Amino acid sequence: MSDATVPAGRDAGDGTGGPVTLRAHAKLTLGLRITGVRDDGYHLIDAEMVSLDLHDLVTLTPGGHGIDASGPFCDGIPLDGTNLVARAVRLAGNVDDVGVHLHKLIPHGGGLGGGSTDAATVLRWCGYGSSASALEHASRLGADIPFCLVGGRARVRGIGELVEPLDHVDRIVTLIIPPLAVSTPAAYRAWDDLGGPVADGPNDLEPAALVVEPELRRWRDRIADCVGTAPVLAGSGATWFVDGARANALGELVDEGARVVVARTVPMDVATGITPGV
Repeated sequence: MSDATVPAGRDAGDGTGGPVTLRAHAKLTLGLRITGVRDDGYHLIDAEMVSLDLHDLVTLTPGGHGIDASGPFCDGIPLDGTNLVARAVRLAGNVDDVGVHLHKLIPHGGGLGGGSTDAATVLRWCGYGSSASALEHASRLGADIPFCLVGGRARVRGIGELVEPLDHVDRIVTLIIPPLAVSTPAAYRAWDDLGGPVADGPNDLEPAALVVEPELRRWRDRIADCVGTAPVLAGSGATWFVDGARANALGELVDEGARVVVARTVPMDVATGITPGV
């Protein structure tokens, strides 16, 4: 299932086999079209995704046990065998015991692929490959994991397993993360219930997400009032984004409970690098 016989990155760090800390870069979906639904209920997509310099920190300790978490977005993260990281270790199948600490800087339920990029980072450390077969198996854990394994900028199709790398484009975006979370499965169910709408903007899931979490509409309108342009929903939400560094115009939304982050796209070699993330 893996492309590699020697686990890439396993010796990263101080060379003693001790703990290693890796960056797990957030994913931003710039555009998303839903092109169909398979017989098994999975939705087919055609999307453009990029990696951002916003990242979690994943610390792996060979010989350790279990998963724990810290950071501003650690609340609600499962720390048992259902965590995507634990499932990724099982998928890799070539690691005996490893302890994992997740420092969560990517919001949970924000549409930025936090759990998926953590899992992809662990898979990469385990030496898991990025062949078509490997990406297809990884997609069974989560639709965003194949892109997070490849990183950079890519066209993503199928249910997420078909990843076509694209040339890097340097881009700055401002993320507005309201104190909300949207379930991706719920958003897709709502899209089905709405009859499969094609959105006016670049994200077909936006109308469905507004049904799942009506409060998103108020945040969308408040952001538009502040910056003078309509924001785009990141995946199934709840994060909105606008182009450029617009944090100064959005200060009042921070007072209302939002987190505002200016982020830059990163190329594939940065997104998939195993340089210690400290």
